[in-house]
Amino acid sequence: MKVILSRLSVNIPENINITLKGCTVIVKGPRASIYKWRGNRKELATVHTTHSHAHNMIKGITLRLYHKMRSVYAHFPIHVVIQNGCPVETENFLGEKYIFRVWMRPGVACSITQPQKDELILEESDSELVSNFSALIQQATTVKNRDIRNFLNGF
Repeated sequence: MKVILSRLSVNIPENINITLKGCTVIVKGPRASIYKWRGNRKELATVHTTHSHAHNMIKGITLRLYHKMRSVYAHFPIHVVIQNGCPVETENFLGEKYIFRVWMRPGVACSITQPQKDELILEESDSELVSNFSALIQQATTVKNRDIRNFLNGF
């Protein structure tokens, strides 16, 4: 049976403006504006995707999204260096001399918390940028050529 019409609705707060033109969604709010484009390969499949992205963008504009990452090590302490506009540098991972660098995504704010030891906080209005940047940091510090059951180091 063919589906002729498919709809989903999103509740929009008063201080947020949404522009929808084709598969392009632009959400503007008091803190930032986010632009997303979704291709039109299968129209019915993109309805729920566009609905979910609009909902996540509204949540990102009203509330600031953040990821908390914690460095875990058994013997060699992992040292993280953050400078504005420069990459996040991870030093002394598994006692290696090599410095792992991950370039910051535009708009993502990265900071180290003082009360909690070895914890990174990544903040941004766009959930995809935050999760992508945290995944890149985690992938840069994966344990290679060792038994991962014993070497439980990383982020």
